Order: sequence, then C-alpha cells, then structure tokens
Amino acid sequence: MLLLAFDTATPAVTVALHDGVRVLAEYTEVDARRHGELLAPGIRAVLSQAGRDRLDLTDVAVGVGPGPFTGLRVGLVTARVLGDALGIPVHGVCTLDVLAFAVECDGPFAVATDARRREIYWARYTGPQQRDGDPAVDWPQQVAPRLAGLPVAGEGAVKYPDAFAKAIEPVYPAAADLAELTVRRLASGAALLPPQPLYLRRPDAVEPGARKPVSQPALR
Repeated sequence: MLLLAFDTATPAVTVALHDGVRVLAEYTEVDARRHGELLAPGIRAVLSQAGRDRLDLTDVAVGVGPGPFTGLRVGLVTARVLGDALGIPVHGVCTLDVLAFAVECDGPFAVATDARRREIYWARYTGPQQRDGDPAVDWPQQVAPRLAGLPVAGEGAVKYPDAFAKAIEPVYPAAADLAELTVRRLASGAALLPPQPLYLRRPDAVEPGARKPVSQPALR
C-alpha cells in the first residue's frame, strides 16, 4: 500500500504519505486563502521526500469536512481527479474525526472547527475513534451548555474562548493522522465515506426561481 492523504477543510493544507505501516513524509501549511496554491506543491513535496512517484500510489484519503466550501472543494476535486487518473480508490473521512483521532484525553471531549459566520462545526466524542452523534453546525453559545464544560479541540475552541474554556490540542487536522486513521479503518473493515463534501448548511448561492409570467393589459 502507498496511501496519499490530504485535508483542506480548515485553514491548514496538510498532506502525508503512508505505506500501510508508517507515515513516510508529511507537509502542512496554514493559510486560509491559498489552498489551491499549496496543495499541489505539498503533494509533490511528500512524494519527493519519500522517493516515490504518483504512479506508485494505491489509495487516496481525503478529509470531507465539514468545512467552508472554497477550501474544501480544492481537496475533494484533487482527490477525485487523482483517483480517476490513476484508477485507484479514494476514501473520505470526516475532518472532525481526524482531529479527534489525535486528541490525548481521558474521558469524553468535543471537537469544534470554524464554520465562519460566527458559527462552528462540532461533534462530541467518547474516545479518539468514537463519535457520539452526527456533526452539526451551531452558534458557539448554543453549543457550550450542551458540552457541559468538556475539553474541546480544534480552531473553534481557540476562536471562541468565552464559550469553550478548556481548549486542547490539536487546533488543526494533520494528514499524518488522516492517513493512520484511514489505514486502521481499512484494516478493520470499517466503513469509509465517499469523496463528497459533508455540507451541514445550504450554500449562499441558490438557483433563482422560475420567472413569473408577465400579464398582458386588458384591451378596451
């Protein structure tokens, strides 16, 4: 196996290469406005570090969000294009699960990322690989009472300290964790997601409705 993993659902553009046993190389840059510029160089960098070629790849793993549409689609489109071009499977993983996988915490915790519009994407976990319910999008002040003072990982906890007093690491997802989590799920036969964006709210742009017919004035 040679798995290429990357996530662009947060300000972090993160890429890693995994051979089924260990992470061979990784790359991360944090820049919320340059996902499209940073992902391809990141992929080239990890392949070069490991002395591998893209034709050696057997699988692709990609974070499917939730996340802002602009950055998220960069990773998803790239993953699908690579999968089609190389004829290899593309596996999707919830970005919140990637963050949770790296949490070092005894007991339950939560993960919250920035959803913009003063909202967060969040989910509660009973352990690093055990999500308690589906991801959601809400105002931080609405979520805080429901988490009952639990530790919270992710950028959302850092951005809204009044709502989440117990911020913990990590702040951003790492592709090394995405790769390791994907390898473990594949080995165990656990279900993975299709490479489709995990949207939790409607996009700002919508198709216009049908035009109303123009009534003709009555002839006298």
